[in-house]
Amino acid sequence: SPAGMVLSVLVILLLSVLYEAVKMGKAVLLRRALLALPRSLSQEALTEPQQGDSGPAQGSPSLMAFPISFPRWFWFHVGQTLFHVVQVVLGYMVMLAVMSYNAWIFLGAIAGSTLGYFM
Repeated sequence: SPAGMVLSVLVILLLSVLYEAVKMGKAVLLRRALLALPRSLSQEALTEPQQGDSGPAQGSPSLMAFPISFPRWFWFHVGQTLFHVVQVVLGYMVMLAVMSYNAWIFLGAIAGSTLGYFM
């Protein structure tokens, strides 16, 4: 029916817009994750002994504690992983709809992708 086809095209259009939004959200989260990385993990910080240290643990990077911001970076990475899973699922759903070889569905996917990227 014509109403069903219009609804199908709108759903595919919205899925394509959502796909582009998730893609941009993942990029924003990556930027935040990179900013959350600790800046104190330079070579000098790992090899310089601390004042008052003695013994074999001196300068050993494996025995040093993780920086305070490590859990924040970890949660950004978990968020990126979830965004990636959602992006892959949406991408496969849109691809499966396009593989129905319906020109209107294809145009809905293209229009949604264009609109999502523009926004």
